[in-house]
Amino acid sequence: MSVIYEVNLAVDREIAAEYRDWLIAHVQEMLALPGFTGARLMETAPDQADAAETVFCTQYELVDQSALDEYLRLHSARMRADGINRFGDRFRSTRRVLRDLGRY
Repeated sequence: MSVIYEVNLAVDREIAAEYRDWLIAHVQEMLALPGFTGARLMETAPDQADAAETVFCTQYELVDQSALDEYLRLHSARMRADGINRFGDRFRSTRRVLRDLGRY
């Protein structure tokens, strides 16, 4: 059963364009890791956005829970540190795991 690893990122609007450019490259790097099969990158619609922030949502699809567990154990600290090193406290993130039950 595939797993969706979702990362939501609230970014200071002043750095949103630079962050988006970095995020696109970051997603490509994630997709090169074992078990990742695809990703979707979204941005909050302008009429729903906070004036001070841009919110990005990235949904990574993995083959199964064990692939996610391996990512979390072996790669997540390094991948998260890259964003923190570049952007410091100018963004915040939340994560959740979703199990795909089907598409209708």
